[in-house]
Amino acid sequence: MARMKFICDAERCIECNGCVTACKNENEVPWGVNRRRVVTLNDGVPGERSISVACMHCSDAPCMAVCPVNCFYRTEEGVVLHDKDVCIGCGYCSYACPFGAPQFPAQGTFGVRGKMDKCTFCAGGPEEHGSQAEFEKYGRNRLAEGKLPACAEMCSTKALLAGDGDVVADIFRTRVVQRGKGAEIWGWGTAYRSNKGSNKAGQRAAGGKS
Repeated sequence: MARMKFICDAERCIECNGCVTACKNENEVPWGVNRRRVVTLNDGVPGERSISVACMHCSDAPCMAVCPVNCFYRTEEGVVLHDKDVCIGCGYCSYACPFGAPQFPAQGTFGVRGKMDKCTFCAGGPEEHGSQAEFEKYGRNRLAEGKLPACAEMCSTKALLAGDGDVVADIFRTRVVQRGKGAEIWGWGTAYRSNKGSNKAGQRAAGGKS
């Protein structure tokens, strides 16, 4: 079974926010919630880079570890999802996540802030696949339709890659070889370091020896 992962090529991202718009349109996320956002690192100085950020569906997800009601679960493809019917809106996951992925529709504590929302890798949720209930709570289940996340498919420069971790790592490695220089895969080590196979893929993607 393929292990789904994201890679954002900072050398290609042009901060167009097409991925953000695609995510909002495809999943009709609540007002004020941004499942994906574009962040510029070292803004205004030489060498600045922009990256697309969302839930990375970590191998050892800290959100799963701290959730007091165990609303998180992992699919066979390695996608980290959650059950909104179980979530109590405590916000522990938002403090634990290194990527700031958990979002809440309101400000406050516990139930006042509402049910947590985040990137689902366009894989829906625990409701019946393709059902209206699934779409209303979690957005479109594109993976069940044999499609990749809308954000990656709509990226005009193909800076954002999504899919089988080994495949996207090989694509990135080929780019590095063609460019003649390496580049840091932002977030890869943090999200997937606990998986030995993933570490090798990350080394290959960065142009290192496997």
